[in-house]
Amino acid sequence: MPDQLADLIASVHRAIGQVGQPPEPEEVLTPAVSVRRSVHRDHVICLDCGHRGKTLRRHICTRHGLSQDEYRQRWGLRNSHPLTAPSYSEHRSTMARARGFGRKLAAPVAPAKIAKASPAGLDAAKNAKAKLTRRSSRPASKSNVASKVTAPTPATKRPSRARVGAPAG
Repeated sequence: MPDQLADLIASVHRAIGQVGQPPEPEEVLTPAVSVRRSVHRDHVICLDCGHRGKTLRRHICTRHGLSQDEYRQRWGLRNSHPLTAPSYSEHRSTMARARGFGRKLAAPVAPAKIAKASPAGLDAAKNAKAKLTRRSSRPASKSNVASKVTAPTPATKRPSRARVGAPAG
């Protein structure tokens, strides 16, 4: 207890001694490269250490322990300042569009409305409904398959499972 009292008295003495003095200026940060030169078409450069990469998100988190917002605030960057190379962003965007991400699914048309329009519309409704229903990878039992004898349509036609050299029947 007496040693803690001595530390308290010393800290109060230092605080009183600094009352009229201006605060010490914080360390002025100098970036590894200028902010303008940190973003290139194929890579971005970390302002802390000069690391070049396609993205900086993981780098600034693991190496510098900063989040994206903390990094931007540290260097006085706008929220729109990219931490990903523009060519990499475009590449990822085109890949996503090619896979169909970002598109809304078309609302299915009610089969009754199509059937009233024309007989050809009825076939289209059946094909659309067949595409929407989930198919199992194989039939539950052979008895169920034998009881349903229907002509295969182009949407439901599957290759034969018959073995090579086995008698048909």
